[in-house]
Amino acid sequence: MLSRSYIRRYVNVKKMMRDVLSYKTGSIIVLIVVMQIMCILFVPRYCSVVNFRVLLRAIPELGIVAIGVCLLMIAGEFDLSIGSTLALTALIMSLLFKNGLNIWLSFLISLIAGSLIGAMNGLITIKARISSFITTLGMMMVWRGVVLVLSGGHPSTFLPPLSFHAILAGHIGLIQAQFIWFVGVAIFFWLLLENHKFGNSVFASGGNKEAAAAIGVNPDRVKLICFVITGLLAAVAGCIGVTRVTSISALQGQGMELQAIAAVVIGGTSLRGGEGTILGAFLGATIIYTVQNILLLLRAPGFYFQLFVGVIIIIVVTLNAMIKRR
Repeated sequence: MLSRSYIRRYVNVKKMMRDVLSYKTGSIIVLIVVMQIMCILFVPRYCSVVNFRVLLRAIPELGIVAIGVCLLMIAGEFDLSIGSTLALTALIMSLLFKNGLNIWLSFLISLIAGSLIGAMNGLITIKARISSFITTLGMMMVWRGVVLVLSGGHPSTFLPPLSFHAILAGHIGLIQAQFIWFVGVAIFFWLLLENHKFGNSVFASGGNKEAAAAIGVNPDRVKLICFVITGLLAAVAGCIGVTRVTSISALQGQGMELQAIAAVVIGGTSLRGGEGTILGAFLGATIIYTVQNILLLLRAPGFYFQLFVGVIIIIVVTLNAMIKRR
């Protein structure tokens, strides 16, 4: 017969798990904890210093882009052009610097270019009243073509000053500069989304555009700002990426849009808009690169990556749906 203390402990554990899963990102937190435990126990070299350094270098590029995508999807829109925007803005910074412009001014112009691309996507979508999916699909092809024309389709080196490299992609031991940027961006937009009236406007615009307009929110303006932020963050990620690898390729950022959407969906953001968290996008990007890292350590074929990410998306979305029904 079970003792009362055993039953009490079982009930407490069950209540704790229910509380965790009822949180916005409960299922993703459970998944990432289980993944980390399994990796530590069964994946060789996962806990090595070198491997952790690789993870902290690689995650931020996708993570910063995913935060912008998360904000835009909560507002009820999509951006499929972020991979091309990332490549184009990185190329702009590289070309400007190679032609004698100051590296910091080149960086600033690159960020402005990313913001303008985002604004263009937003204006076309809002003014023409067409789906952002179609708008940004077309822009994805346009900007990738521009990158190919400007680069000639050939990779080139990018060797910025050491001070610039240290700030964007340097490190002190395990502490990676790009990961600090990632955490800083995540905290800023988490505060903006959860503790500022603009965050309420984003949720309202994505959840019910007509209701948002009825309470004094301008959904079109909110969506336009979200498009601009998405383009800006894609430019930040592109500049960090090209500084880290010290080279620029015409294929840089290819497929990033789908990985970012996958990370955001895994993090609990609704494809219908009006629901999502920055923490979810942060953890979703971490899971995407953790899966990729595991497969590399196990020397699995590259195509396994898409298979496992697809399985994770289905599992997490199913768990979230089950939790909501409960």
